[in-house]
Amino acid sequence: MGKALEGVRILDFTHVQSGPTCTQLLAWFGADVIKVEKAGTGDITREQLRDIPGVDSLYFTMLNHNKRSVTLDTKSEQGKQVLEKLIKRCDVLVENFAPGALDRMGFSWERIQALNPRMIVASIKGFGPGPYEDCKVYENVAQCAGGSASTTGFDDGPPLVTGAQIGDSGTGLHLALGIVTALYQRQTSGRGQRVQCAMQDGVLNLCRVKLRDQQRLERNGVMKEYPQYPNGKFGAAVPRAGNASGGGQPGSIVKCKGWETDPNAYLYFITQAPVWKEICKVIGKESWITDPDYATPEARLPRLKEVFAAVEEWTATKTKFEAMDILNQYDIPCGPILSMQEIAHEPSLRKTGTVVEVDHPTRGKYLSVGNPIKLSDSPTDVKRSPLLGEHTEEILAEIGYTRSDIESLKSNKVI
Repeated sequence: MGKALEGVRILDFTHVQSGPTCTQLLAWFGADVIKVEKAGTGDITREQLRDIPGVDSLYFTMLNHNKRSVTLDTKSEQGKQVLEKLIKRCDVLVENFAPGALDRMGFSWERIQALNPRMIVASIKGFGPGPYEDCKVYENVAQCAGGSASTTGFDDGPPLVTGAQIGDSGTGLHLALGIVTALYQRQTSGRGQRVQCAMQDGVLNLCRVKLRDQQRLERNGVMKEYPQYPNGKFGAAVPRAGNASGGGQPGSIVKCKGWETDPNAYLYFITQAPVWKEICKVIGKESWITDPDYATPEARLPRLKEVFAAVEEWTATKTKFEAMDILNQYDIPCGPILSMQEIAHEPSLRKTGTVVEVDHPTRGKYLSVGNPIKLSDSPTDVKRSPLLGEHTEEILAEIGYTRSDIESLKSNKVI
């Protein structure tokens, strides 16, 4: 059986992170992704955060696996002619330019539809229609405007952004789903369509539970599972909840053995109601099983700080892995705080292809994330990112350019 998206050709006008996340995922599933780059420089991330002089950065390589690179001057007339031919041959055009950039290039939605009525045009923007639609947006701006930052951190501190790239990569994942959906609908409609994702919208979708809590707060004035209850005060907006889960299963991060010197010697512990008796036995608080102040989830809510303090007294005597081994015997939900160093060397993640080692002709071997979505009949082969313009001549030949045509484009610096 072939790859899931084999035969689908993507014209990739994306750069930096949000768009390349989307097109890399499609490439992992077998789509032929043609990355269009500016001659000489290419995607700006090729040179950002370099760890080896003169070599494509990890920022670029880890977002552009399994793609082909073509260089093209889209401002020149010859370049526009090449682009027209590519549009006619491709199924999807993906871009994350500033608003209006495609129109200014002379390739509006209407123009693209005239060239290829089956073409799907997929775009990532910072904001959707509204007062901020023309504003430039980056990762942390999206996290702030999408509601995530206001609810992240501790109540006595400022808002915080998360290290997970929910604005860029999160929106790229949303866009990939939109593209696949549009491709599926095209099978019956025969028509292309526009697919648009705003980073603000993507972030909000990922933190929808906080919008849920906003409505609960407005109705009841308190949220009993938040650490502000019962002694703190609730304002008009959902507060920052620290490491509390903010859900129906109270959880928190507790110290483990070695926390004094290891910044990641911690465990996330959930006081799930069905295993409350087992929790009490493990941490040496058997009396809490029948104590009316602790016996029920409702009774425990105003005493969660005391509960987690008792849990921490026990976990502080165990490493995070020792604690996890013991707790898992009783189906008590928990998870170690894994550092990036630990993740990089975790054998199980290498075995599943979640972390992969890739060999690159100029930088050598490096680690990258693999496809997080596993298909039984379409396993992902992670191939290195392309060198700048590596496939230009190959792609031009595929769309009908002769050797003399290509040499002419070269001499006129179109490619």
